[in-house]
Amino acid sequence: MTTAKVYCEPFCIKQGYNFEIHEVSYNADDFYSCFMHFHEVHEIIIFKQVEGTYFYSQGQSVIKNNDIVFTPCLETHDFSLADGAKSWYIIQFLPELLSAKSLMNARLFFQRGMHLRLNQTDRAALQQQVNWLLEAYQNDPHSELCKALLDVILLWLADKAKALNSDKAAPIKQKQNYQRLQPVIEQFRNQSAVNLPLEQAAELCHLSPSYFSRLFKSVFRCNYSEYVNQHKLYSAARLLSQSNKSVTEISYELDFSSPSHFIALFKKQFNVTPKKYKSQLNDHLLAKAVD
Repeated sequence: MTTAKVYCEPFCIKQGYNFEIHEVSYNADDFYSCFMHFHEVHEIIIFKQVEGTYFYSQGQSVIKNNDIVFTPCLETHDFSLADGAKSWYIIQFLPELLSAKSLMNARLFFQRGMHLRLNQTDRAALQQQVNWLLEAYQNDPHSELCKALLDVILLWLADKAKALNSDKAAPIKQKQNYQRLQPVIEQFRNQSAVNLPLEQAAELCHLSPSYFSRLFKSVFRCNYSEYVNQHKLYSAARLLSQSNKSVTEISYELDFSSPSHFIALFKKQFNVTPKKYKSQLNDHLLAKAVD
């Protein structure tokens, strides 16, 4: 029987942390899900094994093994990945970390979303740096060693990585559309559940409902009602992983019509029930503790 696995990347890092790093892997028969979203933090993903497409403000581009993507805070992005085994490292960090004088070159480099590549020699060096950072983070995420290693990675990428041109670049149009939707985007940014009807969401942006719908889909790659549900479901997954709240408590906190409706939608989105998801997460954490 296939075991479903959900990895719900955080939209914001843990309070009191300057950064987080995680290693993510899926077996060939594991379930994977993602949707167009944004973060409060900068994000670097270093792919080990992958095949798919990266959607971001510059358009879209095909991602392959060993590719790297950088997405700045509050910039919408999404991944459409092929079936099969896949793995990567994800590093998320506070934007203010780039304000350090020693990181001036990195600050100038990391100003927009980018799809990056390194030559074989530089990839091997980056892999070693990331392994060191992950080990240091697991020992003490607030250590000076962690800070130094993260600085080295940022500077290394700024010096060595080359940005690829996207297959379908449309940064100006995308930015304009995003700005027009800003009032509603702020709702998603600040609330775990957004229950504005489409007409009210359009009014908030001073747009007609029909134009708002077209504009929203051009940015988020799904219609408004679908995004409302996906946002709530990913918020639910984070609450399941980051709190001790019950399935019933979460369903009412996020304004689902009933716990049974929440369970049905969650299973449809993630291919696993909320209870099973939390159980699998606890088993994973126990296994990590034993290791």
